Amino acid sequence: MVVPWHGLEFPSFFSNTSNTSSLIVQILIFFLAFLAAHSFRPERSAKVLAMKAIRIHEHGGLDKLVFEDVPVPLIGPNDVLVGVKATSINHLDIWVRQGLPGVTFPLPMIPGVDAAGIVADVGSEVRHVRSGDRVVVAQGISCGHCKQCLNGQDNLCKDYRLIGEHRDGGDAEYISVPSRNILALPEKVSFESAAATALVFLTAWQMLVDRANVKPGEDVLIHGAGSGVGSAGIQIAGMMGARVIATTGSDAKAAKALELGADDVINYRSQNVLSEVRRLTEKKGVDVVFDHVGVAVWEESIKALSKGGRLVTCGATSGYEAKTDLRYVFYKQLQILGSTMGKKGDLQTILKLIERGILKPVIDRVLPLAQAREGHRIVEAGEQFGKIVLIP
Repeated sequence: MVVPWHGLEFPSFFSNTSNTSSLIVQILIFFLAFLAAHSFRPERSAKVLAMKAIRIHEHGGLDKLVFEDVPVPLIGPNDVLVGVKATSINHLDIWVRQGLPGVTFPLPMIPGVDAAGIVADVGSEVRHVRSGDRVVVAQGISCGHCKQCLNGQDNLCKDYRLIGEHRDGGDAEYISVPSRNILALPEKVSFESAAATALVFLTAWQMLVDRANVKPGEDVLIHGAGSGVGSAGIQIAGMMGARVIATTGSDAKAAKALELGADDVINYRSQNVLSEVRRLTEKKGVDVVFDHVGVAVWEESIKALSKGGRLVTCGATSGYEAKTDLRYVFYKQLQILGSTMGKKGDLQTILKLIERGILKPVIDRVLPLAQAREGHRIVEAGEQFGKIVLIP
């Protein structure tokens, strides 16, 4: 006797038999067929087998960005597969491509720290999102169970990792991430805006809101107004009621920084930043310096601070071996604050502010993913104002 079940046919273990071992074998066959029918697997593969992606096989110049076909990533029971609709270029992508002394990246890998798109598939244990949902990826992946994670400070987790740096990123048609890194994307926020938002606004938010604790009426010096994080910093500091003094390297960018909300802008190519800060603050100095540049501006940043001032830094694009005159630090009672990324929960707040039009992602231009080399060239040369967005 043959019993059809879930599209499968196998011998019935209800058939007459006097052989106990044969019955056990048939029960085992039934159990295995049941598992197969219900797809109880540790990993599930995507419906599409291959995708286009940018991959880095070895460190170096722009030619090391290879546009090629790669397998669509697998997802586990707690993962989500996102069909990427937009990603963007950050300075971190430049470092990953070029390589850094003493840092090992998992090559070959897909760069890209930002990603927004539509859910293509979900693992068997995922409940809060489903296929077809519009989402943005929170870049920082943490363990989820340590003290810092449980307190909502996931970016302090000892296992904290970023997509596009420690694992494959968003410069592809699909990306697989843990479900806890998936946030709903408001309908009013485009995929391009989301991709231009997640890293830079979250970074600037933690720097100014959490670390420097900017207060209304304070003077804040924002370095690199034309960068993604600088353009975000101008808006967040202004939203908090601070007076914003921004620096940039051209009059054209200075005009854009003023349009974005800066109160004053210093062109560091034609003006002395420290002298202008002293003039604008009547020799008092600024309360907060917002730095992501590093060694090129470090000494003047320390000197530009008022007594009790705070310098908050998230990066060192010009170099990391900065010299600090400690006499300024202890005499003026300065605070030097480090900052990396931000809490996933704050990204939800940022997206709401963008939805309401209070904060606005700044997009310099949009390019197809296949032109990632050109995007890297623009960012590396500092020609952009805001973010370069890539469309897979």
